[in-house]
Amino acid sequence: MSEETSPEAADTGAFARLEARVTGRVQGVGYRYFVLDRAAALDVDGWVANEPDGSVRCVVEGDRRSLERFLAQLREGPRGARVERVDEAWLAPTHSLSGFTVRSGAHTGD
Repeated sequence: MSEETSPEAADTGAFARLEARVTGRVQGVGYRYFVLDRAAALDVDGWVANEPDGSVRCVVEGDRRSLERFLAQLREGPRGARVERVDEAWLAPTHSLSGFTVRSGAHTGD
């Protein structure tokens, strides 16, 4: 996750891309479906997937304010999860995402 821009420097109403890696007890606890539900509620596009190292990765595009709410919810997680850390990167949107999906651990990114 490179090319980070500080949240303070970005226009909070602009369209943006958020890439996040969540670590802790986040696999086997319904975390991806929690993320799917939150993405639908906030009307953002992207995907979420389990990673081989036990983390969960998500890539999301949408209104910056919605993405900030989404990030706050990633930090909370569902009941049963224990979020230890969320690494985030704010990037320029690619406009290549449509809808929101749960991907398998064998995904290759966008």
